[in-house]
Amino acid sequence: MLRKKTVTSPKKMPKAGKKEKVKEEPLVLQSLRGMKDILPASQPYWEQVRRTSERLARDYGFLRMDTPLVEYANLFTRSIGESTDIVEKEMYTFTTRGGDKVALRPELTAGNCRSYIQNGMQVMAKPVKIFSTGPVYRYDRPQEGRFREHYQVNFDAYGEQDSILDAQMIQIASRLVQALGIKAIQLQVNSIGCPVCRKSYKDLLVSYLESKKTRLCQDCKRRLATNPLRVLDCKEDKCFQVAVSAPQSVDHLCEDCRVHFRTLLEYLDELDLLYTINPRLVRGLDYYTKTVFEIWSASEEGKKLSLGGGGRYDNLMKAIGGEDTPAIGFAIGVERIIEEMKRVQAKPYKPPRPKVFLAQLGALAKKKSLRMFSDLEKNGILVAESFGRGSLKSQLKVANRLGVEITLILGQKETLDGTVIVKNMSTGAQETISAEKLVDLIKKKLKTDNVITYHNNPGHTN
Repeated sequence: MLRKKTVTSPKKMPKAGKKEKVKEEPLVLQSLRGMKDILPASQPYWEQVRRTSERLARDYGFLRMDTPLVEYANLFTRSIGESTDIVEKEMYTFTTRGGDKVALRPELTAGNCRSYIQNGMQVMAKPVKIFSTGPVYRYDRPQEGRFREHYQVNFDAYGEQDSILDAQMIQIASRLVQALGIKAIQLQVNSIGCPVCRKSYKDLLVSYLESKKTRLCQDCKRRLATNPLRVLDCKEDKCFQVAVSAPQSVDHLCEDCRVHFRTLLEYLDELDLLYTINPRLVRGLDYYTKTVFEIWSASEEGKKLSLGGGGRYDNLMKAIGGEDTPAIGFAIGVERIIEEMKRVQAKPYKPPRPKVFLAQLGALAKKKSLRMFSDLEKNGILVAESFGRGSLKSQLKVANRLGVEITLILGQKETLDGTVIVKNMSTGAQETISAEKLVDLIKKKLKTDNVITYHNNPGHTN
C-alpha cells in the first residue's frame, strides 16, 4: 500500500531588501537600583555641602583636582587590595572594545595618587594638598545613606609624615561636619601600625582568631587567611563579641609608630578635639598605615552613622609605581551627611532672592526684554522673569509670589518710546523712566549695598 507523501510548504522568505522588524525592549522609566536622581528640592543641601567643603579646602590651602570616573581596574586591585570587599564584591569592572580591563572608580584616593605620579606633582612644594569631589561606584547591596552611585568629598595631602598633618586632617574633617550643622559627632581614632610592626601583630591576631574560629561568620572565616584585620571591623554581632577581647594593635606598635600615635593624640588634645581610641577601627582598605580615624554621628536620637573617615597611606604611592611618598587623606560621604543634616534640621543653602522682576507685554517688548534682562544681569542685579507667560496679570502674580521689591514693565508703547515702567510693589507707585537710565536707577532704589550679586567676574559687585 502506497503512503501519501507529505509535502511541507517552504517558509516564506523575506523579500530582498526588506529587513525583519526587531522587537524593541520595553523602556523602563526608572533609575537603576542603587542609583537615584538628585531633585531640585534636595539641591540646597547639596549646594551647602559643596560650598562648605570648597571654602574649607581654600582656607586650608588645598588645590582642586578632578580625575576620570574610569581607570584601569588593576589600579584599584593593587592599591585597595584584592582581598577587600570592594575589589571582591563591589567593583564595576568591564572590558572596553579595545580590550582594556577597566573599572568605575570605587573611591577617589587611588586615582588621585595615579594622577600625582603621572603628572610629576612630586616636584611641588610639600605637602601637596589636594581637594576632590565626585561620584564613586560600588556594586553592593544599597544600604542606608549608601547607594551604588554615591558621592564623596576627598581631602588628601602628600609628602609629609609628621603627625601634625594627621591632626590637621582630623581637624578639617571635624570642622566640615560641624560647619554643615551636625554638632553632635564622635571622633574615633586608632593606629594599625606600619608593615614592620603589623606583621607580628597579625600573627598574634590570627592565632587568637583561630582559637575562636567556630564563633565567626563565614566571611570572617575566609578573611583569616586573606585580611584578618577586617574581622575586627565586622558588623556581625558574634564577630563583634570575639573582636572585643582580641589583641589591640596599639599595644603592639614599633617605637616609630608608638611615638607617631602619641604625638597625634597630643596635637588633638591641643586642638580641644574630643576623641575615643577605638582598637577595632581598621578601615576597609589595605593601603592604610599608622593613623586611621572615623567621624560618627553622636546624637542621642536616631541611628548612629559613620559620616566619613580616613587615615595614613604612606606606602600607596610606591605600591603603584611612584616614589616613596608619605600621605594622608579622608573622605566624607555626601549622601550620609545630607541624611544627617535633614535629621538634625541643619540649614541648607539659601540662594539669593531676586528683588527685581521683569514683565513684558507684546511680541516687540518680549524681544527687547531679553537685552534689558542681560544688561541688569551684567551689572550684578539678580532679576526674575516669566518670559513664557502672556498676560501682564499672570506675570504680576509671579512677581508677588516671589516677593520682589520692584517690577519693571515693558509694553509696546514703552518699547517704541525707549522707556520702562518701574513699579514699587509695596506702595503700588509707578514711574516711567528712560531705559538707558534703568540700571543706575535700580541700583539707587535698592541702595547699592543691598543689590543682590552672584558673580565673581571683574566688574561685578561682590
